[in-house]
Amino acid sequence: MHEYLELFFTFAKIGAVTFGGGYAMLPILQREIVDSKHWVTEAEIMDYYAIGQCTPGIIAINVSTFVGKKQKGVLGGIAATLGMVFPSLIIITLIASLIHNFSDIAWVQNAFAGIRVCVCVLILNAVIKLWKSAVIDKITFLIFAAVFIGSVFLNLSPVLYVLLAGAAGILLSVLGVHKP
Repeated sequence: MHEYLELFFTFAKIGAVTFGGGYAMLPILQREIVDSKHWVTEAEIMDYYAIGQCTPGIIAINVSTFVGKKQKGVLGGIAATLGMVFPSLIIITLIASLIHNFSDIAWVQNAFAGIRVCVCVLILNAVIKLWKSAVIDKITFLIFAAVFIGSVFLNLSPVLYVLLAGAAGILLSVLGVHKP
């Protein structure tokens, strides 16, 4: 029972202090789950980010489910997921009940503007960390560049980019061009 509570409260802590959605949570997940708790490795968290990106739902919730399941099976996945969702559910419920009363106040608007800037920095931090562990050679850089250019100039589903990048990785490995 203790392990399930630890999963719940670890992810509840992450969920309670992270603003800006799944991508903003990535640095905190990294620090807490990989560096502090050692529940997963750097490579595993990268795989969870990739899978979480192309499965339905919010990436941070998907990652919490994967980590919880790895630690304690299905019940661990449920405990971790509930921990990640619970703070947001409480906070969103409170904000939704009060926001219409305060949204026109200048300091509330300024606070949200500041939070948006902070979230941009957190997302950039996650991108830099992901870059360092994912783009490791010329082949992975070429895949990155192709996906980046495609996502800037084409209006395609992110799932398609993930599938195409995965297929490219498999094809290059089968052809002997790339060995991870």
